[in-house]
Amino acid sequence: MSGDVDGAPKSRLLRSWAIQRRVIGALLMREVITRYGRHNIGFLWLFLEPMIFTLGVTAIWTATKSVHGSDLPIAAFAVTGYSSVLIWRNMPSRLVDSIAPNLSLMYHRNVKIVDIFAARLLLEAVGVATSFMVLTLFFAAIGWLNLPEDPLKVIEGWLMLAWWGMSLAMFLGALSHRSELVDKFWHPTAYLLFPLSGSAFLVDAMPPEFQKWILYLPMVHGVECVRDGFFGSHFTPHYDLGYMALINLTFTFLALTEIRHASQNLVPA
Repeated sequence: MSGDVDGAPKSRLLRSWAIQRRVIGALLMREVITRYGRHNIGFLWLFLEPMIFTLGVTAIWTATKSVHGSDLPIAAFAVTGYSSVLIWRNMPSRLVDSIAPNLSLMYHRNVKIVDIFAARLLLEAVGVATSFMVLTLFFAAIGWLNLPEDPLKVIEGWLMLAWWGMSLAMFLGALSHRSELVDKFWHPTAYLLFPLSGSAFLVDAMPPEFQKWILYLPMVHGVECVRDGFFGSHFTPHYDLGYMALINLTFTFLALTEIRHASQNLVPA
């Protein structure tokens, strides 16, 4: 009898998880079709879009012989920098003002705000991760960069960047349901953070007084960790993933709190 009692919560949990997976899967497919359509190359744009952006930056840097504070190859620097920055910059842009267009879905009992957010975040993460991996293998094959010295550090740094992007995106996405000013302020803020994110420079190449301030930005730690995994023996990395995890946890808590508030004040269309 006790076994049945103990198994009941577990059974309900498994059923809930199965429903959650189906809901997110359906929303994911809906998002792919809505965003990329069924024509031309369709969902392949999910991977090609960030690849084209990174390739463009690499080409511009190579043509202008840009200096980034080290003697590392331009291709290696661009792939690690711009592929990393896309993950935290694109995610908030996909979630800000994303609740209102999906209000009709809220008539379905099993569809929640967090499900819509999860589908969009998963789609963005898969796209950027795939382009990052393909570009790394492609540039390594043609001799423009070497494969990572420590792949685990690359994965660790990238996952921390993805966590930062997701927590920030969920917070801003839910907050934008309170005020449309979030959308107005996020885009210029993203442009201002872009040159400070560590994508275009090494922290070690900066003046010591500047290093102290720039390391307050959590994404800088993630980019430095990714680069440490790629070519850590060629420069001195500066990062603290413990600090970054603390910031990520804080924003995750704020995001979940704001999502709860948005859910309680939701009026389906």
